[in-house]
Amino acid sequence: MEKVIVAFAGPQNGKRIREILERSGTATCLLCTSADQVRRTVHEQQVPAVVCGYKFADGPAELLYEDLPSFCHMLIVASQSLLDLVQNPDILRLSAPASRSELLGAVEDLLSQVRAQPLRRSETERELIARAKARLMTEGLTEEEAHRALQKKSMAAGVKLAQAARMVLAYR
Repeated sequence: MEKVIVAFAGPQNGKRIREILERSGTATCLLCTSADQVRRTVHEQQVPAVVCGYKFADGPAELLYEDLPSFCHMLIVASQSLLDLVQNPDILRLSAPASRSELLGAVEDLLSQVRAQPLRRSETERELIARAKARLMTEGLTEEEAHRALQKKSMAAGVKLAQAARMVLAYR
């Protein structure tokens, strides 16, 4: 059985999903309630998959994804209105409320990604994005606002996030 992190700000959602995944034999689950716990657990135990909600007390799941190593994949379970805000195409999404079979199917898709190990953003690109966010933060933006500004620039220019980061670093 694969190991998966189940992470939700409210522990009830996490417990329900863990129960479904473990009873079905789909995955062994580790519960987390914060983005920081997820980061630590992924790094310490090399867990390749995260099933989580849209946001934690210490930040949104999309920003958490940017901090995870390239071997780790993510499925966000949230209302469709929140999922519409997720811009990273590498993050899988499941609209809540979801049936048991929909959840199991989405987690199987997530685990298929893990097994296939498609390439994610390189360490160099992540560093470039972090430097661009840091530069934007010196102008008074929070980390989340800086990330959103990079995403908007990326979408407006029709380029990947790393290229938008290069643009910010070149012109500021």
